[in-house]
Amino acid sequence: MLINHRSKLSTTHRNLCNFTISLLFFVFLSIPLLNAQNMSLAAENAELELLSDRFAFTEGPAADRKGNVFFTDQPNNHIWKYSIDGELTLYMDEAGRSNGMYFDHKGNLLTCADEKSQLWRINPDKTVEVLVDQFRGKRLNGPNDLWVDPKGGVYFTDPYYQRDYWERTEPELDQQRVYYLTPDRQEVVIVADELVKPNGIIGTPEGETLYVADIGDQKTYSYAIESNGHLSDKTEFTDMGSDGMTIDEQGNIYLTGDGVTIFNKAGKQVEHIPVPENWTANVTFGGSDRQTLFMTASTSVYTLKMNVEGR
Repeated sequence: MLINHRSKLSTTHRNLCNFTISLLFFVFLSIPLLNAQNMSLAAENAELELLSDRFAFTEGPAADRKGNVFFTDQPNNHIWKYSIDGELTLYMDEAGRSNGMYFDHKGNLLTCADEKSQLWRINPDKTVEVLVDQFRGKRLNGPNDLWVDPKGGVYFTDPYYQRDYWERTEPELDQQRVYYLTPDRQEVVIVADELVKPNGIIGTPEGETLYVADIGDQKTYSYAIESNGHLSDKTEFTDMGSDGMTIDEQGNIYLTGDGVTIFNKAGKQVEHIPVPENWTANVTFGGSDRQTLFMTASTSVYTLKMNVEGR
């Protein structure tokens, strides 16, 4: 009996040791992962910097391939450029009251030209081509934000915001939708029409998922992107709407309004960047390393150095 008892104790001891070693091994492996998850997305000791506050209302930041950032001063009908060399210059006057902007794969600047409810392509020589100005014979509400997919197709939101520079006082279309301009530029199709007031929009670099902020319902949704550009599998991402949006290399989604609120891919809030303005309208990554966050906020533009790159 004594021998059997010692054998049982020995076995128990070995099992306990093995469990302890396994636990320590798990904890050891988990430490770097936990640190990485808890690491601030902003660079160490980074502070919010005011780039300029000379504007009436800033919107639509977009970065070209080099990292130069373009943004709009919509009430003044201007597009400005902030170069990677730190120079701020007026890029275009008479800019169609451009709102959201995005660069296509050929280096053209696409803009939501709100003055006449159009979608513009501004070529590098600054010539303008109207890509879209109506849907089924009716004037669009007012394209607000857009994203270009890997195939070159363009998703854009079309909410209705009454402008004081419009002669019309009501929309011609009965719904506020998300549309898709096909890569061949031959067709505009409805891809989401069950939203209250779609606004900010961004997609994943691989073209698998599209995020749309319904600012009218204070929700942001994710959609699966089908091979033909259509959307499916609408899922609530978070119960927060947004004006503009961007995405980083980790798949975090940046929403705007009260500063910038950052959510991970699971829709969990991971960080908030306070901005000392009444409203933060839009956001993008720029700079030569794509690690500077540019925020258009009311009359100003702010920057913040980040630990992550934009996509």
